[in-house]
Amino acid sequence: MMNPASQNTQNKIKKITRIAVFEYRHSGQEKIAGIKRYGHDIEICRTINIEQPLPDFIPEPEDFIDDNFKADLVLCFIKHPDLADYIASICHRKGIPIIASGTRTENALTPFTCCGLGRHAGLGAYGEQFGVPEFEVDLKDGLITAIRIGRGASCGATWKAAAKVIGLPADEAMPVIGREVQYFCAADPSAFDPISGKSSLHYAGHAHIKALLKAVNNAES
Repeated sequence: MMNPASQNTQNKIKKITRIAVFEYRHSGQEKIAGIKRYGHDIEICRTINIEQPLPDFIPEPEDFIDDNFKADLVLCFIKHPDLADYIASICHRKGIPIIASGTRTENALTPFTCCGLGRHAGLGAYGEQFGVPEFEVDLKDGLITAIRIGRGASCGATWKAAAKVIGLPADEAMPVIGREVQYFCAADPSAFDPISGKSSLHYAGHAHIKALLKAVNNAES
């Protein structure tokens, strides 16, 4: 019979979500740093970084991507469609969920930004802690006196921006958190989706304003 200490240790190990990261010229470093600082029960078990220039068309993506990896979740920060599709096909074959934010990659979760990821089964500790922001706030005399973050952007912008609204009147806090998130956001400020016309920065700002408004309304009620 297993003793309680050993059982507790095993349970703790089972909670760890092991993540493999694919990136191009360290494009995922801010996200990795945010996950490590603000997340828990998550291990970045492998990082695959491509440095060499990439051609417009890659007929043999296996020349760039090694499929010899194991993980509970894959984060893909490679935007090249041939490589992103190939990584997603490997994950599909291996039964590993993959998040490729800002792409149109098949067989992958593709939120507009990292803070646009909804709640999905199978994403482990990462999915519980990172994605569409979720706040709880304390109010006193109309001022935000405390803010707790249930979920946020993996780049860490949520946590940095939230600190800026403590002590502000609730109505003034909305534009502030939207603006501050855009300052801290890791997205390319020049990147606009050609179809929707949306900017990643603007999307992130609005997502956080909406989340804070919901938290304030909950606190007032």
